[in-house]
Amino acid sequence: MTSSHLPRTAAVPAVIALALAAGLLAGAGSAAADGAAGADPVRIHDIQGTTRISPLAGQQVTEVTGVVTGVRTYGSRGFWFQDPNPDADPATSEGLFVFTSSAPTVKVGDAVQVSGTVTEYVPGGAGSGNQSLTQLTKPVVTVVSSGNALPAAVAITARSVPDAYTPDGDPAAGGSVNALPLKPRRYALDYYESLEGVNVKVGTSRVVGATDPYHELWVTVKPDENDNRRGGTVYGSYRDQNTGRLQIQSLVPVAEQPFPKADVGDRLTGTTEGPLDFNQFGGYTLTARTLGTVQDRGLEREVTRKQRSGELAVATYNVENLDPTDPQEKFDALAEAVVANLSSPDILALEEIQDDNGAKNDGTVAAGATVRKFTEAIRAAGGPAYEWRSIDPVNNADGGEPGGNIRQVFLFNPARVSFTDRGAGDATTATGVVRERGRAALTHSPGRIDPANAAWEASRKPLAGEFSFRGRTVLVIANHFGSKGGDESLVSHRQPPNRSSEVKRLAQAQAVNAFVKEVRKAQRSADVVVLGDINDFEFSATTKALTDGGALRAAVKSLPRSERYSYVYQGNSQVLDQILTSPSIRDFDYDSVHINAEFAAQDSDHDPQVLRFRP
Repeated sequence: MTSSHLPRTAAVPAVIALALAAGLLAGAGSAAADGAAGADPVRIHDIQGTTRISPLAGQQVTEVTGVVTGVRTYGSRGFWFQDPNPDADPATSEGLFVFTSSAPTVKVGDAVQVSGTVTEYVPGGAGSGNQSLTQLTKPVVTVVSSGNALPAAVAITARSVPDAYTPDGDPAAGGSVNALPLKPRRYALDYYESLEGVNVKVGTSRVVGATDPYHELWVTVKPDENDNRRGGTVYGSYRDQNTGRLQIQSLVPVAEQPFPKADVGDRLTGTTEGPLDFNQFGGYTLTARTLGTVQDRGLEREVTRKQRSGELAVATYNVENLDPTDPQEKFDALAEAVVANLSSPDILALEEIQDDNGAKNDGTVAAGATVRKFTEAIRAAGGPAYEWRSIDPVNNADGGEPGGNIRQVFLFNPARVSFTDRGAGDATTATGVVRERGRAALTHSPGRIDPANAAWEASRKPLAGEFSFRGRTVLVIANHFGSKGGDESLVSHRQPPNRSSEVKRLAQAQAVNAFVKEVRKAQRSADVVVLGDINDFEFSATTKALTDGGALRAAVKSLPRSERYSYVYQGNSQVLDQILTSPSIRDFDYDSVHINAEFAAQDSDHDPQVLRFRP
């Protein structure tokens, strides 16, 4: 799991704070907010204003009127209300969230008057870079009448959502879009912001992000936007963020109504209607009073073909913090995938193999029990008797779950390929490259690449191994680059968002690229395979650094653009796992085997990758 997808509790408590940090409230005005004699009463669109930040932020408002359109009794408790008499400005939202801290007592259809403090709440905190949610806090609520008709829901459709995602932020404000006037007819993020808190609806829509453990899914209202043959929406560049994506949650507690299970490509049919919220884990979210029905479209898990006798099959698979404390069912399911879906590759690089007692933080670093349990499950599933090689890390030095000591591991089928053991390295000893009998060879096999390099601080060090297949040497380098933790989201108030984690991955890619160049200096025709959880896109600076100087080729680019993905995050099908090849590997067959990322039921959150070639 990459830490750009930070773990969370199912119900995230709201920690309310006035977002008065420098720059966040740039342009905030001082409009009258107290309903003083002679002043027009403050209405919801006055509070929302025409930028992302309320002109009344931090001020008290009294007797703001509207009709309750949604009530949330869990997590961030409160309700939405909406002015049934909108103004003529499409940039001003007519809906607003009221944070009550305890379960609200109002009901949908109540006409209310609300007094309270206008607050800009930043989900995840100001340091997250997220946009803020305009809301009322410390409310005093008066119910005027009940059973009122709700304001008609605004339909979010392919035609209503602009194709352009967002304007660039103001350089003078650190790249923030907060103070820019909203242009909802030009930019998708402005469009959604102009509907913050408003009662909205979507019609029958394709699911592009499967139901997750937190009872949410993603749909697209743009069925033709970067679609692929399996139903997803492919993320292909930093400037093409797929504007039709929308997160769906339910206002009905799951104890009362279970949230539907959906896979990518399924349909959410009928009408889904409710207030448009903004949260830390996905941004703009339709919080449904009325939830459509999931129509199963029968997405199947892929099976890659078996390698032919003269082909070497090399694969990579992130097995998501596998350790002996996991249930046997997880081992069995992963093993079945290796045998049935991956067709028992000759060499399999695993990421996120934990030590023998998992996250127990007691100094244990060996992973023999973890690997044995996995290889035994593979044999029980009808697979080969894999042997394995790895290097134990220094305790808690490689990042990941504290105490877990994740590392890369090579599995290999000795009936098809042999491993060349040579001066096995340890966690802190670097492997090097020498020339032996005209061929490049490793000084330590298995060995780690440049483990003292600062690029690998608190991160997994690359594991290099020397293999022999039909008399030909193949060098394989297994990687698990630094996560995307700390990056700002696509819905950040800073546009383009700050991708701070790229700095580490760029340095890691440069170190691996330099090593491959040393191999090719020793043997120009050396067969080198670099693979693993690269944690970055095929169009990223990381991938460009890996391929610098023609040392490697990103094999995933051999696939049609619509098939380039190994992970689904917030409705975007994207590349994180990769296999790269040296120039001597001219002809190959590449497959991103989709067995996890598109499904609500997952054995891992990553899809494995397989490369077949003739050395």
